[in-house]
Amino acid sequence: MVDYFHLHAERETINGISSLGLAHLGDAVYELMVRSWLCLHGKATNRGLHKATVRYVAAPAQARAAERIRDILTQEEADVFRRGRNASPHSIPPNASREEYQTATALEALFGWLYLQGENDRLNELFDRMMEEHDGT
Repeated sequence: MVDYFHLHAERETINGISSLGLAHLGDAVYELMVRSWLCLHGKATNRGLHKATVRYVAAPAQARAAERIRDILTQEEADVFRRGRNASPHSIPPNASREEYQTATALEALFGWLYLQGENDRLNELFDRMMEEHDGT
């Protein structure tokens, strides 16, 4: 049985997934981390949880958060990020610029890539860095 919460996929398997496929998975990983962070930090009431989550996972917010980690990415992570940024999305949401959406897609691709490798410590390190400015609010 595959443990989908603790993956350690083979590099060959991961390399066969498109950047948009990684971003699709990474979107869910990032949203789960945001939802967990909100609950654990008491940032929103039950009624406001969805609204609070959307505020953090929308493309403009993800793009701003991604800028806080760009300088600590390894070369391999930066390559995955760049490939995710260069992926051709099918559409861009009206609340985001093309650049914001591409940067958000890059972040999601990186999170999907790390998740598939079981790199949970690195995911947490990057996520903590992105959320630092919000810890005091």
